[in-house]
Amino acid sequence: MADIAGWIWERNLRSFLELLSHYVGYDFDATDWDAVELGIEETDDERADGWYSYVLVGEEREVEVRLARSVGGDEVSVAVNGSLSAELRVRADTLVSAFAMG
Repeated sequence: MADIAGWIWERNLRSFLELLSHYVGYDFDATDWDAVELGIEETDDERADGWYSYVLVGEEREVEVRLARSVGGDEVSVAVNGSLSAELRVRADTLVSAFAMG
């Protein structure tokens, strides 16, 4: 089970990952985005084996972000696991909520 789970609009995925990376202490760059963009192409949130996993390793924290597209939709399911402090848990949850809105 994920520490934080939900969905966001696919158009918000890069911003979500950039902000989450900032909170983790990881410098998410264009190379990271290229890997994620390629990795989620064939994902399917309805299949257990249809998810893509990307690890963000910061100075003090390491989190795994699991991603899967909603087939036929514009949503991406997200799950964040790892060494989440109470503050990081709130921030990650807030990011998921905010990027599901618009």
